[in-house]
Amino acid sequence: MIYGYARVSTKKQDLAYQLDRLRKAGCERIIHEKKSGKDTKGRPEFLRLLAGLEPGDVLLSTESDRVARDPLDLVLILREVESAGAQLRLLDEPYIDTAFDFADVIAYFRGWVGRMQRLRILANTANGRAMAKARGVKFGRKPKLSERQRAQVMDRKARGEPCARIAQAFSVSESTISRVRGAER
Repeated sequence: MIYGYARVSTKKQDLAYQLDRLRKAGCERIIHEKKSGKDTKGRPEFLRLLAGLEPGDVLLSTESDRVARDPLDLVLILREVESAGAQLRLLDEPYIDTAFDFADVIAYFRGWVGRMQRLRILANTANGRAMAKARGVKFGRKPKLSERQRAQVMDRKARGEPCARIAQAFSVSESTISRVRGAER
């Protein structure tokens, strides 16, 4: 059996390119996920695929960072595939193929490069977030009530008006009003 594995990190990303490549490469069954590649534990479909490999099966993916971003993970995955009697091949990295004797060494090096890319992405994201915060950019959901409205809510609560009536007046939920009251304490 020729299996294909496609992965992207977020739900907004598209798998179409990988799926098309895997179909054209002759995959009989393609497993895909929209999960981070930082480790294999968070990818249940991939773990099921690995556990189900049998002697003679081939596992194809487009490139190593679709399979693993960590060099040790990639080598361990190679070993697991080999111990099942199967083969792992990467369409865009033909030098990582369990048929070669030095595949694990090359995979470790390639995995290390993938790990460095991931660390660079994380650093760039953190730097961008810090710069945005320094410019006054607010992160997270926009507050449902302005500061002026919050003050009005607290004033109405202090006068004993029920939360349900205040919530209705501001077109928000009672829990939103309760949290405003809670912030006042």
